[in-house]
Amino acid sequence: MLWLSVLRDLETRHEPSVLATVVAVSGSSPCPVGAKMIVTPNEFWGTVGGGHLEQLALENARAALLEGKSVSIRYPLGATVGQCCGGVVEIFFEVLFRSPRLYLFGAGHVGQALCRVLMGTAFTVEAIDERSEWIGAPELPPFVIRHPKPWDEFIEQAEWSAERTYVAVMTCRHDWDQAIIEQVIRKPTRYIGLIGSDLKWRKFRERLTARGMDDALLDRVRCPIGLDIGGKAPSEVAISVAGELLREHYGA
Repeated sequence: MLWLSVLRDLETRHEPSVLATVVAVSGSSPCPVGAKMIVTPNEFWGTVGGGHLEQLALENARAALLEGKSVSIRYPLGATVGQCCGGVVEIFFEVLFRSPRLYLFGAGHVGQALCRVLMGTAFTVEAIDERSEWIGAPELPPFVIRHPKPWDEFIEQAEWSAERTYVAVMTCRHDWDQAIIEQVIRKPTRYIGLIGSDLKWRKFRERLTARGMDDALLDRVRCPIGLDIGGKAPSEVAISVAGELLREHYGA
């Protein structure tokens, strides 16, 4: 089926979309139960009956995508939708591929623990670490997308979104941490967290300010990363970071 191949392609590209499916029909209507349409911000495939009904469905699909919430809507096919079939069509708009995505720079002890804590949550996790023994470690859960490459190469190729992209920086070197922050802070992201102490961030901030970076950008960084719940063991830090990520995602 065409829509299946389209969905596979969108999933591969991590492109958010809406699958609109006719779930109920009563009376006369231009479409059968099961009719489908796939909608992205700029394109659509398939049909749910054409005409003004379909135009409304496209608008409602894109509104659901923007809101990030699936919804079911009933359409009486009368004058309000510019059609005179006289029936009623119900369409379910299912938002797909809009999960939050964490770019985790550093697959060390805390990074591995964070991946384990986030397993089974809404987050898709991509770990970036050029050290083969760490990025290839069995402690990283299978759901983690692994990038055994330098961080700067990844940043150049990655997709960035002000709504869905989260960043956690916890590499094995402070100079790498600072360089990563300096690059990702200019990208569209929803969250940027840096592991370390208040002192570490003060030094980073002073250096970045001296390079001309303004306060509005620097204020985007959360350091120390995570909720202030205590504990310094990798698993304890991971729990505090995961809690902060989930709170940000769900708006708690």
